[in-house]
Amino acid sequence: MPNYIVGDIQGCFDEFEQLLEQIQFNLSTDTLWVAGDLVARGPKSLETLRYIRDLGSSAKVVLGNHDLHLLAVSQGLFPAKAKDKTQPILDASDREELLSWLRQQPLMQEHDEFVMAHAGISPQWSLKRARKESDKISKLLQSDKWPWLIENMYSNTPDLWSKDLEKIERYRYAINSFTRMRFCFPDGRLDMGCKLPPKEVSDNQFIPWFNLPQRKQLDKTVLFGHWAALEGYQGKDVIGLDTGCVWGGELTILRWEDKKFFTQRAL
Repeated sequence: MPNYIVGDIQGCFDEFEQLLEQIQFNLSTDTLWVAGDLVARGPKSLETLRYIRDLGSSAKVVLGNHDLHLLAVSQGLFPAKAKDKTQPILDASDREELLSWLRQQPLMQEHDEFVMAHAGISPQWSLKRARKESDKISKLLQSDKWPWLIENMYSNTPDLWSKDLEKIERYRYAINSFTRMRFCFPDGRLDMGCKLPPKEVSDNQFIPWFNLPQRKQLDKTVLFGHWAALEGYQGKDVIGLDTGCVWGGELTILRWEDKKFFTQRAL
């Protein structure tokens, strides 16, 4: 019963279909883990959402920043941008069913041997803390309070975790860590501005969250997407799967059991 983990699809549905054919994905025996950002920038976000929703229990999904932004757009908090190419979702006859399904997805999924989140796991958190904060966000997204959460999630602060944070600050830090994080300052504070490859940034200024010396060890491999500039990444206990298909790169799937990578170039 293989477990396949796919990086950011972002509406690149044709490439996604070809990858599934390449791995001979079997709905009855295989599990597909989707590392967030199902939608935005690619041409077929609507088809992607429908397909993954229809996989039912054969798919394990986490939300990415683009998925959360789609929810904000659906509430009229922002206009739909032409470059995001998500208007077909908002115009679809099954719009509400799709958006409701999206809200049921967590920020973190867990396997016996790995944990998956779109951007990663806060270097300040234990796995127990990450579970707790993911669960809190999930409960809010699935409740009548979800529009309030979505409206108030847009800020780069707080950039450092504390159990003493006010509720909305706590939620915002969790969302930013799970869905937007790339670099940290040397003291562990999150930086939300830099998107460069690590080789182009001085360690005296920014450090990738997974290389922070004081990062708490989770005893599981962290699988993540989000950071296309990494062009895929394999570390001691982290694997980055965003290889920038929507930017002309590749879509990547990892088969966990033998650590084999499958790729499809952007069409």
